[in-house]
Amino acid sequence: MSLLKGASVYLVSNILNAVIPFLLLPVLTRYLSPAEYGQIAMFQTLLAGIGTFIGLNTVGAANRKFYDGDIDETVLRQFNGSCVHILIVSSLIAFIGIFLFQNQLSEFLAIPTSWILASVVISAFGFITSMRLGQWQIRCQAKWFGFLQVSSSLVNMLLSLLFVIVLTQGAQGRIDAQVITGVFAAIVACVLLYKDKLLQVFVLKPLYIKEALFFGVPLIPHHIGFFLISAVDRFVINQKLGLNDAGIYMVAVQLSSAMAIIFDAINKSYVPWLFERLKRDKYEEKKQIVKYTYLYFIIVLLVSGFAFLVGPIFITLIAGDKYSDAGQVIGLLCLGQAFGGMYLMVTNYIFFAKKTASLALVTIITGVCNLCLLFVFIDQFGLAGAAISFCLSKIIQFLMTWKLSKKCVNMPW
Repeated sequence: MSLLKGASVYLVSNILNAVIPFLLLPVLTRYLSPAEYGQIAMFQTLLAGIGTFIGLNTVGAANRKFYDGDIDETVLRQFNGSCVHILIVSSLIAFIGIFLFQNQLSEFLAIPTSWILASVVISAFGFITSMRLGQWQIRCQAKWFGFLQVSSSLVNMLLSLLFVIVLTQGAQGRIDAQVITGVFAAIVACVLLYKDKLLQVFVLKPLYIKEALFFGVPLIPHHIGFFLISAVDRFVINQKLGLNDAGIYMVAVQLSSAMAIIFDAINKSYVPWLFERLKRDKYEEKKQIVKYTYLYFIIVLLVSGFAFLVGPIFITLIAGDKYSDAGQVIGLLCLGQAFGGMYLMVTNYIFFAKKTASLALVTIITGVCNLCLLFVFIDQFGLAGAAISFCLSKIIQFLMTWKLSKKCVNMPW
């Protein structure tokens, strides 16, 4: 599948996948108060944090294994099974830890204890779904990727509408919908993995477990750093400004994520295309890649500029007057997302070179910078301070990652 064709399939899939939550947004914001939406924001942030440890990032190891020369299919099946073994053990440890501190976490996040436990369930099942999606991606089977992704979101939306509106369960209904959808998608994903002979769980391979951990564990600081960049702001807002402002900020984040969805779609198709050319190591192909990358940077920055003009209008139109304050941060968040899209274009070289430990250091430094900036800027500028911190951190992350990528793979920048 060509880069353009693959990107178009992923783009359509990601747009459909994104349209569904966007369709939900004006409904949920009218049936839920900003405080209730703030609770959902806290839960989503918790999910992002727990996801760092569930499975120890070994989905990426399973995807990368595919490019290690002419690997036998049996090896790939057993390697994927080893990643599932890591998932099971890490999920049990996470569940025990969460269970022991559920009351403290519930008080800190201002959400029910049942939600705390549900986050582990969703993360664990989400790992299986991500593995199935990843195996389709590396084999350039974008249509199947899109089918599972979109159908899962559709089920999530329908259940959310049923629980929140029809059964009037409020924010609890939104969480229940996510749990049911996560279990449903994982079951389908697991069946399809076995159907395509991509998973062998009942064989213990310590060497494969070690290899997967060697790839995934160094990424834990990377994902912690990423969490500190893209999610910890909701914690700080909740503590300093309250659940109402956390809910308002989350609406702006969700709308700005439309850009990230497009960047992710392009990157999903770009990675297999890029890795094949990096393996060939031809100068002319590398030169072409660099030219396209610079053009991409220019287009992304130009597009982000429009968000400052039209973002506030869309906020009020989509979410309603209760969330109009989100308009003051949407432009900055979109600019930050633009640098996030540029980051994806340079971080792929680091993954190809398997220098994930170095990437983790860059991300954790950036995350700590963001956390420090948050405490300074939120006190001075309120919600806008959180957006300024996010934008500056994404710029720092991009520049540092780009510099690191130059050391990992020789490209004619």
